[in-house]
Formats: sequence, C-alpha cells, structure tokens
Amino acid sequence: MPSLGMQLITEGKYIVFGSGSTQLLNAAVYALSLNSSMSPAKVVATAPYYSLYRGQKQLFNSRDFSYEGDTSLWKNNTNSSFRFIEFVTSPNNPDGNLNKEVLKGSDVKTIYDRAYYWPHFTAIPSPADDDLMVFTISKLTGHAGSRFGLAIIKDEAVYQKMMIYLRLSTIGVSRDVQLRVLKLLDMATEGDGKEIFQFTYSTMNDHWIRLKQIIYKSKRFSLQKLSPQYCTFFKSVRDPSPAYARLKCERQQDMNCYETLKAARTIGREGSIFSADERYVRLSIIKSKDDFEILTNKLRSLVAKEWESNPASI
Repeated sequence: MPSLGMQLITEGKYIVFGSGSTQLLNAAVYALSLNSSMSPAKVVATAPYYSLYRGQKQLFNSRDFSYEGDTSLWKNNTNSSFRFIEFVTSPNNPDGNLNKEVLKGSDVKTIYDRAYYWPHFTAIPSPADDDLMVFTISKLTGHAGSRFGLAIIKDEAVYQKMMIYLRLSTIGVSRDVQLRVLKLLDMATEGDGKEIFQFTYSTMNDHWIRLKQIIYKSKRFSLQKLSPQYCTFFKSVRDPSPAYARLKCERQQDMNCYETLKAARTIGREGSIFSADERYVRLSIIKSKDDFEILTNKLRSLVAKEWESNPASI
C-alpha cells in the first residue's frame, strides 16, 4: 500500500489487526502493563484527550493498570517506584495538534494513537516510526462500521501479549471484515495512491476555511489555532484541515458552551468529555455537504445576532 508506506515505517516491526482501534488501545495497555512483580501501571494522557482512554480503564478495572488522569499530575514524579503508560493522540482529538509524549524515563511506555494521521486531516511532517502506534481504517475511507484497526509494534514480546489479548477477547478479526478492508484499500490506492487524499484534503480544508471565516467575525467564540506545515506526503506546505473544530465560548456568562450552542440548536461534545473546561465544545466537521451547511448556517446566525445586539463591539 504505497500511500500507507509514506506515512509510517513498518520494516522490522509486527502488525496486529483488531476490531477497530478501540480494541487495540486496550490490548496495548494490557500488553505493556503485565508485570506481576510491580504495582499496577498508571495510565495517563494530556488534556484535552479522547475520553475512551479513561472510560476503558475504568470499565475493565484491572489489577494490572489503573487510570491516573492528566500527565501534568505526574510530570515531575516519574521515579522508579511507578510505571506509566502514556497515551499520545497525534493528531489530537479534539484539537488536531500533533502531540508528543510528555513523560520521560525507563519506566514510561507510550502508545501513539494515530487514528487521524492521514494527509487529509494533518500535514505529515515525517513517516510515523513509534514503538507502538495504532491506526484505524475508518478515518481513511470513512467506513467506521467495518470496525478494523491495526497496530504497528516494535517489540516482539509486546506483540505476543497483544495477540494473546485478541485471541482471548474475540479470537481475532472476522475474515469478512479483512476482505472488505482489502477491497477498500485497493480502491483507495488506485493509480498513484494520492487521489483520495487530494479530494478529501480539499474538502476538509474548505470546511475549515469556511468555519474560520464565520468565527473570525465573532468576539463571543474562538477556534483552536493551527498553522500551515510542510507535508512529506504532498511534498509541499499545506494549510490545516482538521477533523474537528474546538470552539471556545469567550463570554463570561457562557460558562457552559455546550448548553449555549444547544440553545441555538447546535450539538457538539462537551469539554468535560475530553477532561477539559466546559467553555469548550468539539464540533465535527467530518460531515456531508448538507450537514456541514446546516452547521455553518447555525453558527452564522449566532454570530449575526452578536452583531445585531452590539455592532460597535465587532
């Protein structure tokens, strides 16, 4: 798969298939935490982060690992008496930033969640070459219902432990799903393997530009700041095209941005879902043309009311 080969390095590594990246994330934690001679591994992430990291760990309630919150709580406390597993989402969900690990040390293991590391969602500064990284096909082709993810693993022992987890939990991935994914990838990589990325990047970038143009006129709302960056896939500097807009309510009275937007019949995901302030809401811009038009019309109406109520402040 030439397009995949330009985004990640697989030579000398092991590949594991899973029922979506969701299953693989917990399989990775299971594999990295097994060590009966030590206390449970502390699973952490940097806010704002994908809520599944916290939810899975609390659900499984394992004796081998426990969820311990934000990396900021442990940044100066990574001594030999603790083991850490840090989730790094890059690009990040919800803000699209290319995050890097925060914790350092021999007792820190890192899982890179690369679900959005595709050229239509982010510039690819270099091929991904992490010790353990997880991808999902749904963010490439849009077929989330197929439930297919893959993990690229450097350490054979970690690979073997992940395989044990997958065998015991689901006995592997359905052959029907694997065949469907193969057909999808064959279609996605026809020709030079760039056509699908050129089309989807153009669409996502257009969505981002249009959204910024609306919010730029507002003092009530703001968006995350993303900068152009060189992309090794397109071999050029490219403008941002994130999957999500992280909207902030700037007015003092709008302490719960989710409720503010909901009152205007616009639904996002609350900041607290991502362990962040309630002044933030995640808006999905991975939408069909019709759905995106509805979203922009609602936001445009909100900003227009801002003008009407206080035109001198705009």
